[in-house]
Amino acid sequence: MDELAQRTPSDSASEVVSADDVEWDIDTDVLVAGGGGTGLVAALAASENPDLQVTILEKAPECGGNTSLSTGMVPAAGTRLQREVGIDETPADMARDILEKNGYEADEDRVQYLCEESANLIHWLVDDWDITLHIVDDFKYPKHSEYRMHAPDGRNGENLVAELVERVESTPNIELLTNAPVTKLVADEGTVRGVVAGIHREEAIEAKKVILGTDGFAGNREMITDYCEEDIERALYFGADGNTGDGVRFGSELGGELAYMDAYQGHATVASQTGMLSTYAVVMNGGILVNAEGERFGDESAGYSEFAIDVLKQSGGIGYELFDERIFEKLRGEFDDFDEAASVGTYHSAATIEELCDHLGCDGESAAKAVAAYNDAARAGEPDEVGRTDGANPLEAPFYGAKVTGSLFHTQGGLVVDEHARVLRADGSYVENLYAGGGTACGISGHGAGGYLSGNGLTTALGYGRLAGIHARQSL
Repeated sequence: MDELAQRTPSDSASEVVSADDVEWDIDTDVLVAGGGGTGLVAALAASENPDLQVTILEKAPECGGNTSLSTGMVPAAGTRLQREVGIDETPADMARDILEKNGYEADEDRVQYLCEESANLIHWLVDDWDITLHIVDDFKYPKHSEYRMHAPDGRNGENLVAELVERVESTPNIELLTNAPVTKLVADEGTVRGVVAGIHREEAIEAKKVILGTDGFAGNREMITDYCEEDIERALYFGADGNTGDGVRFGSELGGELAYMDAYQGHATVASQTGMLSTYAVVMNGGILVNAEGERFGDESAGYSEFAIDVLKQSGGIGYELFDERIFEKLRGEFDDFDEAASVGTYHSAATIEELCDHLGCDGESAAKAVAAYNDAARAGEPDEVGRTDGANPLEAPFYGAKVTGSLFHTQGGLVVDEHARVLRADGSYVENLYAGGGTACGISGHGAGGYLSGNGLTTALGYGRLAGIHARQSL
């Protein structure tokens, strides 16, 4: 595993072996590499032909990957769940938000297609596979113009993964194996024929279709250094251990085109003392951040991904999240992550900002002035000193706070795919029998950190997973 975390696409080590050089040990129809959101959804979609055998190989002891570490909220436009609470929007509305966030740098056709398929994804999950999802209509993440997040119980990705795994394990024609990393692709003149997998004893598995759902490369510091901006290299890594870029390198060696490799999702509010995520719902309900001098240093509502860099640029790479009891009580019981963070002492409370900041370790007098100025602007409905208007609400005693730092969650660059999630070469041809989704495929966030709109990761993970599984099933 450590070796994989140091390899890059430019390495000389080959990760594709010729079919002439292997003897097949076993075979399957559809081989899914990775048991995260992409892989689990792809397997369910492929399994809908009961005559096909589907095999999932997950290299970690448990399934989930980054999906387990997320809120599990899946954005979609035009769903039945939205209409039931009076929300009427189109896929074009969702696509516009995504593209405006990344300055129209992402592939517009791919964005539009994934948005058009988003309602089908939600209805398929809920109606065909009985996955628990509900519409979130009590707050919006930065730059979402409408309530479109569809969340599992507890707004926790672990709960979404648990249901997906249960459906997989109860489906007769799906086999799920953990502690089973795919280490190489097997190909015949550029056409994928299977994989080599295993830790202590490798086996060659013949497959008619291979779907890469191994996520991105945020856990591979060599690749982060090669492709991403310098500031994020020193960020706390908050993603799954298995994100070492395996699928990206596999597909690239077969000629798959790479795109947006500098794109990633950061997060601005991971508690530095407990290592717990402080959900950005704290900020979007009115919380603010100050630095050690008690000063605001940017518009927090711009987005938690790019704001991670703003936090990292402060003294010691630390920010101080300030909010109030109204926010604390509103989020308690709604977010499993928030409840868990609170239970381990992430948040401190005090009757005054000065007292709170004295405990946290930042300048309380300056912070109190910053809060007062913020409150004045929020009450007036005007931009504050950093230009913020979104999610601005006056803060009132008692106050709560946490010491936070910027983190790296996952990468958003990878293999270029078509509308069926087939891996494409630079000339427009596709790598026969090979699909990719989630962090293994190039995302829809443009370049850098600033183009990430909340939910983009699960849009490509579950969206491409379903599309890959459907195409693999229908083409066999």
